[in-house]
Amino acid sequence: MTQVIDIIVKGGIVMIPLLACSLISLALTIERIVFWSRLKSKQVISEILNLVNKGELDKALQLGRKSSQPIARVLAAGLAHRNPAPAKAMEAAAQAQIPLLKNRLSALDTIITLAPLLGLLGTVVGMIGSFDIMSDAGMGQPHAVTGGVAEALIATATGLLIAILTLVPYNYFTTRVEKEMDAMEHFSSSLELLLHEQGKH
Repeated sequence: MTQVIDIIVKGGIVMIPLLACSLISLALTIERIVFWSRLKSKQVISEILNLVNKGELDKALQLGRKSSQPIARVLAAGLAHRNPAPAKAMEAAAQAQIPLLKNRLSALDTIITLAPLLGLLGTVVGMIGSFDIMSDAGMGQPHAVTGGVAEALIATATGLLIAILTLVPYNYFTTRVEKEMDAMEHFSSSLELLLHEQGKH
């Protein structure tokens, strides 16, 4: 633990915002993992479609409205406006759910871009300090100069590490959003077909 603190101190003042970026990234990643784990089960979607297939449209509508699943809410919108335009209602509801799915991703994207830049800034500031040492001490103390350069590079290494560790969950969550939107479209089409079949009877 003391070694970590020493590295943070050696990295300079820029390590403070970098540390903040790492903590924010960790917190947002945990929040998104919890969010997506709740959406993993599609049982309620199957129940809604089964109720519609049986002709119990009001029960299906109530179940969709009670659910916290974005897809269930989209299906509920289609059921609520089944006459005359369920497709348009589901499309509008899907557009409303997309920001919920993409929530926090812009913050993670910002950290991916910002962390390496902060690291580079820390390195530049550290290098300026090293050149100041060189101008004062001259070339007679190379250890003082190389030590300053090594400390300066800590900030860049930290910034890159934070960006890399944030990029992995960011790409995963982005993929999950795309899959959820595809599933939303699939189940909406399934509901539309079922409602069309119900209209024939």
